Amino acid sequence: MRLAVPDLISPSYFPAIAAVELGLGRDEGVDLELELRFPVTEAAEALRAGEIDFLACAAHAPLAAFPDWVGAKLLVALSQNTYWFLVVRSDLGVRRGDVRALDGLRIGAAPGPDQALLQLLGDAGVNLKERGIEVGPIPGVDGESTSFGVVAAEALAERRVDAFWANGMGAEVAVRNGTGVVVMDVRRGDGPRGASSYTFPALATTEAMIARRPAAVKSAVRAVVAAQAALRTDPGRAAGVGRRLFPTMEADLIADLIERDAPYYEPRITEQAVNALTGFTMRAGLLSAAVSYEDVVATPFSGLWT
Repeated sequence: MRLAVPDLISPSYFPAIAAVELGLGRDEGVDLELELRFPVTEAAEALRAGEIDFLACAAHAPLAAFPDWVGAKLLVALSQNTYWFLVVRSDLGVRRGDVRALDGLRIGAAPGPDQALLQLLGDAGVNLKERGIEVGPIPGVDGESTSFGVVAAEALAERRVDAFWANGMGAEVAVRNGTGVVVMDVRRGDGPRGASSYTFPALATTEAMIARRPAAVKSAVRAVVAAQAALRTDPGRAAGVGRRLFPTMEADLIADLIERDAPYYEPRITEQAVNALTGFTMRAGLLSAAVSYEDVVATPFSGLWT
């Protein structure tokens, strides 16, 4: 069965990657094949079309192809909280948390994740048009790129963008290279109130898949939960996966990033998280009306989270 990720070098999607690469899916009774699908908006369309069976993505991403959650479900959280970083060129002197110092900047953001950044800036009272802020894709990033974050860090170093909104790997590369500084780590409390709960990484599938192959879906959930437990216990296991899939620098970094994020590797999707997700997606114009917890989450599999 095909499990797609929109960004291969991402600590937040890593439990899904590890479930495949550590053989945990096979151990649980399902043969999972990993593939890259970028951007996540197109990956959601691929899920709807049956081209892939599972999608590791931001929890709001399925709405790009399944309006009002009709036909899609979240199975398990890959980790908790909004997980992107806002990184700005280090020579611009922007201080941590100062979103009002972004005037005139070009901010690179991938389709899908950009919705969270736009909402965050709006909630912080930042009017993009008035302040001359541009938020959009980075030229040259396509489906062949293994990591938006890593490419974004390269674009920052080359001054093709002034800032970017991307995952922890992209942020770490930019900081270690000295070309970028973290202005917002939303997961850990930066940004306006409530921003950390806009969305979270999750594994999604279709209602049709659940109806057709419930045992395989159950095995996939169990594999992710097993991967989270393995990475919390021994983050160093990520290094072997990184050496197989990542460039050298990113492979050397991944175990440290997994150790940093390990406290967030929890599979539960709480009603509070879904309520926050619903509020965010309605304000962002992605959801037309409030939905129930059961509309979003495949509750028959929730017992597997523990």
